[in-house]
Amino acid sequence: MATANNDYTKMMKEMMGAFPMDTTAMQDMFKSQAAMAEKMSKVALEAAEKSTEVSTKWTKATLAKVGEMSTVKEDPADYSKSMTDFASASAEMAAEHVAAFAEIAKKVQMDTVELMMAAGKDMQEEASAAVKKATDTATKAAKTAATK
Repeated sequence: MATANNDYTKMMKEMMGAFPMDTTAMQDMFKSQAAMAEKMSKVALEAAEKSTEVSTKWTKATLAKVGEMSTVKEDPADYSKSMTDFASASAEMAAEHVAAFAEIAKKVQMDTVELMMAAGKDMQEEASAAVKKATDTATKAAKTAATK
C-alpha cells in the first residue's frame, strides 16, 4: 500500500513539474490593484479636501453676514432691510457654493472614469500577456512531453 502512495506522489510531482506555475502574474495583479486603490484614494481625498474648503468658505461668509445683520440699527426699518440683505446674500452664496460642489463632483467623476479606462486597458494588456505566456508554457510542456 505504501508503494502505491509513493508512486502516486511521484506521478503528481512529475505532472506538476511538467506544468510549472508562474506566480508573477498574480503578483503583478496585486500590484496593479494596489496602485488603482491608491489612485482612487487620492481622488477621494482630494475631493474631500476641496469640499471641506468650500464648506469652510461658505460658513465663514455666512457668519460674516450674520454679524452684519446682528449689529444695532438706528432706524427700525433698517432691521428689515438688513434681514432682506442677509436673505439675498444667503441665496447668492448658496448658488455659488452649490455650483462649487458640483464642479468638485464633476472632477471626481471625470477622474474616476479616466482611472477606470486606464485600469481596463492595463488589465486587458496584462491578461493578453498572461494568456500568451501560458500558451507558450503549455506548448513547451506539450513538446517536451511528446519527445519523451
